Amino acid sequence: MRPVPFRGGGFVHTRHRLIAPLLFVLLLILWEIGSQTGFISNIALPAPSEAAAALGDLFETGMIWKHLSASLYRLVIGWSLGSLLGIAVGLAIALFSLVRAGVAPFVSALFPIPKIALLPLFIIWFGIGEGSKVATILFGAFFPTVIATYGGVDNVDRNLIRMGQSFGLSWLSIVRKIIIPGALPAILSGFRISASIAIILLVAAEMIGAEYGIGAYILMAGALFATDQLIAGVALLSVLGLTVAWLIGRAERLLLRWRG
Repeated sequence: MRPVPFRGGGFVHTRHRLIAPLLFVLLLILWEIGSQTGFISNIALPAPSEAAAALGDLFETGMIWKHLSASLYRLVIGWSLGSLLGIAVGLAIALFSLVRAGVAPFVSALFPIPKIALLPLFIIWFGIGEGSKVATILFGAFFPTVIATYGGVDNVDRNLIRMGQSFGLSWLSIVRKIIIPGALPAILSGFRISASIAIILLVAAEMIGAEYGIGAYILMAGALFATDQLIAGVALLSVLGLTVAWLIGRAERLLLRWRG
């Protein structure tokens, strides 16, 4: 009798590590060929080799570290504070009926507001320095984290909570051992969204009154019509986004090992 193959894989994805790098290299090769043959105008879109040369100039002058350190400082502080506050408020909304009744409508009302539109108000409150930029990023990361947190708690299997109550677990133990682990996949997914929003707001905030930062570098390149430098700045943002996504992915694999 022929053995029946196992069909309980649970839609687990097979990892193909080389597919994305190969597609990226192929795209760069086609882009370079198009630029060298004149099919792609260098005025509208410079060749990858020109953008790489602009990146090399940043490394040679050491300006890349000034721009990266300024951007990373704002991103890490703003996103971390926004995420921590978002988790705290999201848990409070999910666990306490009075908080849900009072705070959840405000979250729903304020979330759709474009956060960059509030930057002038933050400048009035916190000044033109780092405070207004960090506050913009914090505000942008806060709301997706709140929604992801209380949505994740709401989706925790209530039978598990009832089982914990039946075994006499305290309220705090149920929250710590059942609710937070059950909501963690949604919270980490919210981190991916809030981190992307934070990077977008970082660039927008740095384009207003910042001397150093990736956004300030891109703004300067655009003002000078230096498209090679502009593409180099966009490449830095892409690397930053990929790094953040990789770190969150590592956190998911570490914290969600129990899912199998």
